[in-house]
Amino acid sequence: MGELTRDEVHRHVEADPRTLYDLVSDVTRSPEWSPEVIECRWLDGASSAAVGATFVARNKRRWFTWSNKPVVEVADPAREFGIRRTERGGGSIRWRYVFRPDGTGTAAIESYEVVESVPRGLHVILRVFFGVRDLEADLNANMRVSLERLARIAERESAKA
Repeated sequence: MGELTRDEVHRHVEADPRTLYDLVSDVTRSPEWSPEVIECRWLDGASSAAVGATFVARNKRRWFTWSNKPVVEVADPAREFGIRRTERGGGSIRWRYVFRPDGTGTAAIESYEVVESVPRGLHVILRVFFGVRDLEADLNANMRVSLERLARIAERESAKA
């Protein structure tokens, strides 16, 4: 049960950076690739990604659901989309997607950086109730699943264009 700090995963995707950016910045589509997100909707009149825009994200793991209200910190079309998720009792984490042209496609990077420590109590709850022995490994596995699913969606949408 180590201290979370940061991590990132990389994947080559046969789609252009703008297609990937358009997907991840439309947070309402997040449930299509995220292993835990089951719903997202914009708040306070926002309808698309812009710095300062907020949305509510509903998440689920096994039988437990919870919500949080991330804030968009970076909205740089075709390059980077970043949010900061702060939860009472869950710390504060900055999540980012970065896209770089790479041969015939895009190098996609998903990452997180802990801004405010995730409390030890959350590690214990995750271990006892959800079987998460290593939160860092769990988050890494979820990012890998997310990028794999995102790649399939982006490649399918690029093939249609």
